[in-house]
Amino acid sequence: MENIDKKNRLDEEVFSYQVTKNNTVFIDWYGKQVTILRGKEAEKFLVKMDQASNHKEKQLVMAKVTGNFKRGNEKEASH
Repeated sequence: MENIDKKNRLDEEVFSYQVTKNNTVFIDWYGKQVTILRGKEAEKFLVKMDQASNHKEKQLVMAKVTGNFKRGNEKEASH
């Protein structure tokens, strides 16, 4: 994990998610919705989240699912 998150950004809660009654998953980054998962994608995501052993792994799963957060050149969100 050390090689994946060199700047320790996943120590913070930058990603969050919500699941609706029909298993649609909304993933947010700093409170802004960035991805919606439905169907089999949502099911796979929820299984990975259940298997994640700690907070940092859950943040990594959400970062990978969003796709655009893997290059390391994302700008900090203005709060």
